[in-house]
Amino acid sequence: MSQASPRRLPRGRHALSRSEVERVHRDRLCAAMAAAMAEKGYVGTSVEDVLKRARVSRQSFYGLFSSKLDCFMAAFDQAIVVLSRRLEDAVAEGGGDPAERFERAVTVYLEALASEPGYARLFLVEVYAAGPEAIQRRSEVQHELAAALAVLMGATGGTARFACQIVVSAVGAMVTPAVAAGDMGALRAVGPPVVEHVRLLLRSGVLNSSGALNS
Repeated sequence: MSQASPRRLPRGRHALSRSEVERVHRDRLCAAMAAAMAEKGYVGTSVEDVLKRARVSRQSFYGLFSSKLDCFMAAFDQAIVVLSRRLEDAVAEGGGDPAERFERAVTVYLEALASEPGYARLFLVEVYAAGPEAIQRRSEVQHELAAALAVLMGATGGTARFACQIVVSAVGAMVTPAVAAGDMGALRAVGPPVVEHVRLLLRSGVLNSSGALNS
């Protein structure tokens, strides 16, 4: 999800394959889409804005994407891939009780968003301006995150899995205003009270592996 300048093609003749050239262009265009929307929003961002930031030709853009929305969806999915990798790395560390594992995961999640404000805004704010297709993809990601949280917490019962869905939705709702305002301090501040609330849920038995709505 890094917005550090993506790789640029070497000047003059080079030995890169067509697929490698396309990958470089795709990475630059996705990063440019996120950067442009951080400044102008989805509605105010044009394909021309993206091209200027990416320094990629219009022909190359339309060789990869059919529209601005198509590029947006690629940037959204690219952000998800890298975010997922960071969360997987946090989970792979292992150790700790469920509360400690949750704290580690939510800290990594918030830091990933804070370190990449352009992609964070794309993922949490501009997705709703992009229309039904983007909103549906966002909903799918929410369900994927909730399922991953249930695995992390060892939650198998219906009540516990539903509680994981609520936690993921609540975190998303809480961090979105901070991302929209560009307030990374407020974004990071979401972590401690959320972790404490999850500890309360664990102590109350709501997030136990089984529950009243087992299925």
